[in-house]
Amino acid sequence: MVSKRTYLLGSLFVLFLWAQSGHAQTTAQAYVAAHQDWAIEAMHQFGVPASVILAIAMHESANGTSKVATYLNNHFGIKGVNHSKQIRSSYKGYDAVKDSYDDFIHYLKVHRSFASLFTQYTSYDYRNWVLGIQRGGYASSKVWARHILALIEKHQLFTLDNRPADYVDSEPSTMKNSASVTSIGYIVKKGDTLSSIAKRHNTTIKKIKDINGLRTDRLQIGQRLKI
Repeated sequence: MVSKRTYLLGSLFVLFLWAQSGHAQTTAQAYVAAHQDWAIEAMHQFGVPASVILAIAMHESANGTSKVATYLNNHFGIKGVNHSKQIRSSYKGYDAVKDSYDDFIHYLKVHRSFASLFTQYTSYDYRNWVLGIQRGGYASSKVWARHILALIEKHQLFTLDNRPADYVDSEPSTMKNSASVTSIGYIVKKGDTLSSIAKRHNTTIKKIKDINGLRTDRLQIGQRLKI
């Protein structure tokens, strides 16, 4: 029989976990509310999905609560010079958090490992952006992209992206099958051809036909394609 003391301790532990979970959710929501305008502005100006910008900042700065974020205004884990007397760190220091956001975009644009992403992917293809940033060596962790994608989907940050009305999302990226992570969906519109769709999504006609089981190049308006 479980003693009252054991039962009480178990109940308190459950309440503690519940409170911690609620606090983390509130902190994340507050972070998004405070910084989403900067992310959306950068998306419209440079083409990086707002969801990607926010999720990386949330992950790297612990929703703005890490020491590096607190003392250096660094929300993206970018390394460099700082003159802080409060902490010793190899991370770059900024006068304001907005400067950190601006420098993140600059960092992606000037490094060859990431610069091609601006022409390869749209401002709403957040999955390929995240995977591309990981491939470029932004983080050493092999599961970094998985964490970023999980944040985007958990907090539905993709709703901030500049998505067309006919965009069809792919299967959740949290699935173990990596092929489903990189695939996206597309609805055929008037004037579309396999050639134009392949060029737009940086793929080939053969790949589109293979993944969709197509035997001809003929398309129908409203047809859903996996890319």
